[in-house]
Amino acid sequence: MINNFFFLIGNSVIKLFDLFIVSLGKFVLFHLEVIKLIFSRPFRFKEILLQIEFIGVNSFLVIFLTAFFTGMVEAIQLYNGFHKFGIENFMGYTIFISVCKELGPVFATLMVISRAVSGMAAELGTMKVTEQIDALDVMAVNSKQYLIVPRIIAMIISLPILVLMFDTIANIGAYLVSVYVLDVNATAYLDTIKQLVEYKDFTQGIIKGVVFGYLISAIGTYIGYNTSGGAKGVGKSTTNAVVFASITIFIADYLLSALFLFLDI
Repeated sequence: MINNFFFLIGNSVIKLFDLFIVSLGKFVLFHLEVIKLIFSRPFRFKEILLQIEFIGVNSFLVIFLTAFFTGMVEAIQLYNGFHKFGIENFMGYTIFISVCKELGPVFATLMVISRAVSGMAAELGTMKVTEQIDALDVMAVNSKQYLIVPRIIAMIISLPILVLMFDTIANIGAYLVSVYVLDVNATAYLDTIKQLVEYKDFTQGIIKGVVFGYLISAIGTYIGYNTSGGAKGVGKSTTNAVVFASITIFIADYLLSALFLFLDI
């Protein structure tokens, strides 16, 4: 009985591991081909611009609201701790660093995943199950180059810009709450930022935005492009794209943060 129990557990783990390796291998091979297509003609600038509008411009409102309230909440929470030690004037630098290095890239990416990557997977999935992608291939149009490459390029361009917007808006929200609600000294708040912030504090967030942009677009396009099973399959692909992209971002955030610390970038 006990042997059967451990056999079932071990067999399930092995099957799950094999499935993960096979899926990862297919994903890597798929995007190795896509990466080659990025540098191949024709360059579909119109499609890229349309995707930049969908991913970047149309995400502005959700980024603005998320960033503004994130900054205000962080100011309130940090004030509770800093005020106990009488060092609330040092809040500016702490908020600035936490937003630019971590909260900005991660939160902005999560908002884009929920709005753009889900839509990306659903759109490609619908095209797949309705055989529109097959029709493109029949007409001698490389469906990967036409559908996937513009989305990946647009995401890589748009997400770092959205991260910078998130950083700016969040810090403005934090400043307004700190100075006009919590009565923190405005001059001291800004001086700590001017004195302690370094150039690398900006670049880390931008680099994360570029890497995150590629990862979430690669996951969303791959899952959507390989959808099967009709309308139910489209819903499943959309859910999987959001879940896998979100988990990947947290893992990538840790790895990049550790790399930046090790290289002192």
